[in-house]
Amino acid sequence: MNFPFAADLDSLRADVAIIGMPYGDPYAIDELINDQTNAPTAVRRASSRISQSLDRHDFDIGGPVFDGKDIKVVDVGDVPGDANRLGEHYRLAEAAIRKILAAGALPISIGGDHGIPIPIFRALDDQGPITLVHLDAHLDWRHDVNGVTQGYSSTIRRASEMAHIDKIFQVGIRGQGSARPGEVADAKAYGATIVTHAEWEDMGTKSLLDLIPDGGRYYLTIDADGFDPAVMPAVAFPQPGGVTYRQAIDLVKGLVKKGRVVGMDFVEITPARDINDLTSITAGHIILNFIGAAVRAGYFQSGESTGSPTSPR
Repeated sequence: MNFPFAADLDSLRADVAIIGMPYGDPYAIDELINDQTNAPTAVRRASSRISQSLDRHDFDIGGPVFDGKDIKVVDVGDVPGDANRLGEHYRLAEAAIRKILAAGALPISIGGDHGIPIPIFRALDDQGPITLVHLDAHLDWRHDVNGVTQGYSSTIRRASEMAHIDKIFQVGIRGQGSARPGEVADAKAYGATIVTHAEWEDMGTKSLLDLIPDGGRYYLTIDADGFDPAVMPAVAFPQPGGVTYRQAIDLVKGLVKKGRVVGMDFVEITPARDINDLTSITAGHIILNFIGAAVRAGYFQSGESTGSPTSPR
């Protein structure tokens, strides 16, 4: 979307920083470079179809994204991987998020598989207490898979072990994933609120949002397979049914209004399975809705009206 590239995180000046995190912690050698590693590039390539111009009226948002304010969004590139030093990219990811937060910018991360939020959560240790909102088809409470404890099936369990992560809401859950009855029991013992997609459909998004306490600090992690495959077909583990685009953007906007969302990630897109870039385009629109909602909620008070709706600069 023509956001400027910012190469130096030590001198970062931005309101929002978008960062690609292609690599997780693989369970097997063939997952070292899986198709999810291509997702940050795929979403960027689809961006010309996401927004023709950021000064256009967006009917999902209620006006231009930046609402006439001088808001700076930058793309800081991708966290690199090193096949000879597995796990180093998690250290780099955590360091990058810490620098983004230190600069006063709001981090938006594009994965990569669902392991990538783990180093992000670690970097939020001075932002708590944080209410974690997790949109997914799957529970992600495994302690380990093949001895790996920081992979995509363990994300929420790892979060639950961090002192600054408080309440956990897991929404859109459905079907059969990696969770065994013991993992479900562990999640409930922690106090996680699990809302299946069927329950979400029955109660509606407003009632779902009412379950989440007001006035908090929130982190939102979104797995593409939480969506209906008709909305996001490009996933490794599709489940019938699932979240609609309307439900997702209403959740994002509602969460932003409740308090302060300190970060967001979008993970588990497998571009080779996409149809007409639909998955990448939808992810991009949800990211734009998040930015537009944050602007309207006053997250960036330093932004002054420029008389021109064409930010970023």
